[in-house]
Amino acid sequence: MTVSTGDYMWFEERFQDLADSYCLTLVHEVPPTELMHRLGGRPEPVRTGIAALLEAAYDFYAPFGGTGMRTLFGMTSIGPWTLMVEPNGCLGVDEERALPASVGSRWISHYDNNNANNDGSFLWVENTDRRLQFDLRDAGCRNGSRPNELLEVIRSLGFEFPEEPITTDGPDPAPDADLAVAAAFALAEHLTQVRLKPSHFDEATFICGSAEIE
Repeated sequence: MTVSTGDYMWFEERFQDLADSYCLTLVHEVPPTELMHRLGGRPEPVRTGIAALLEAAYDFYAPFGGTGMRTLFGMTSIGPWTLMVEPNGCLGVDEERALPASVGSRWISHYDNNNANNDGSFLWVENTDRRLQFDLRDAGCRNGSRPNELLEVIRSLGFEFPEEPITTDGPDPAPDADLAVAAAFALAEHLTQVRLKPSHFDEATFICGSAEIE
């Protein structure tokens, strides 16, 4: 399966409210209820469709135990993978949670927050081993046990490198176009062979959980 950044330009166009602040995580052969347990979550009411999940997530924040807050996330199965969607959350790229939660599995997550000056991150973990982590808009600075294994793929998808031109296999972008989010989707597909579609957001039944955050 050939993947390009152009395959995912629809996400920010169609789901702008989610794209403003999101984290998406794909976890292999860890069902939603088990993933919730690994993240220390508690069950919340099921939601159908991304609009319902968004509404619930943005209304959810409330003090917990007088010391912290809780964040809502939704999970749905795609074959042997669990897709976790976090509106305005970032559990998937929180390495203190993601690494132990990835035991026996492949964990692929990307996060972006337009409300925090385009703060974004991509994370690949394999059975608690952080293989690759980098800022969505600075792929020149990569961390992990295999930081260069996907370098050619990262370049081909159009991630930004300081003082280097952007290239992409997809349609020609507009001048100064920000391809980071679409490229993150494409890199996640390269690692999982899961091609996400709008129906995975519009039509999904999300098993929901919440977790304490600082």
